[in-house]
Amino acid sequence: MPELPEVEVTRASLSARLEGAQIQAAQLGKPLRWPLGVPPESLPGQRVGALQRRGKYLWMPLSAPDGRDAGGLLWHLGMSGSLQLSDAPGERGPHDHVELRTSRGVLRLTDPRRFGAVVWSAGLGCDPAAKLLSRLGAEPFDAALTPQRFHAELHARRTPVKAALLAGDIVVGAGNIYACEALHRAGIDPRTRCNAISRPRAERLLGTLRETLARAIALGGSTLRDFKDAHGMSGAFQQEAGVYGREGQACGRCGGTVRRIVQAQRSTYYCPGCQRR
Repeated sequence: MPELPEVEVTRASLSARLEGAQIQAAQLGKPLRWPLGVPPESLPGQRVGALQRRGKYLWMPLSAPDGRDAGGLLWHLGMSGSLQLSDAPGERGPHDHVELRTSRGVLRLTDPRRFGAVVWSAGLGCDPAAKLLSRLGAEPFDAALTPQRFHAELHARRTPVKAALLAGDIVVGAGNIYACEALHRAGIDPRTRCNAISRPRAERLLGTLRETLARAIALGGSTLRDFKDAHGMSGAFQQEAGVYGREGQACGRCGGTVRRIVQAQRSTYYCPGCQRR
């Protein structure tokens, strides 16, 4: 957390308002996961372009006052971060680690656990951005991610399918909540080895993953603790979860009892009644 839906919700809630804004000041708080890479005082005067998302990263292209490309900022919300844009923010708190004052408001990255980051890069194809993005899998809604390709990627692995989804190098965006929910909708036990999944089941899983992520985006993501969009609104997808966080409760599809197991130190929720290996 935040995962792809929360990052996409953040991008959408910032994009129209920030595009074309001029940076007036930049301030840093406590160090985050990686250094910014440029002096904060080099950013004022630059203008913000159209925000883009790649996986769980946000790319904020920048241009110099004369219109020349000035690289951009790659944002990551870590495990507990959120971006807020406000016309009249209060005093910076202990968890407000990056602040951009712009002609369209003040943008702040708030991150209690400090696993987030903001990194300057000359472009998405240049390091450090290129290195950080190089291991990401396909975007879930990319037409190039066909059922055949998805099945082939799964078939080449012997790891449990839940772990493969979380790894993010086949397809990005299937965080813990969404992997549990997609597997439940597809009727696949999360412990199933990837190479044991048939092509029809792989196609069904890709479909349910896309449906789950699309629904989460429509509902503003999931808010379990800290996440809010750029306007301070919480997500609501967790209220529709079929298995996640519902250990011991009845499965809404088959009436079985939802169980929780631990896989790779992460809680996995599933229904043994309707999710088969």
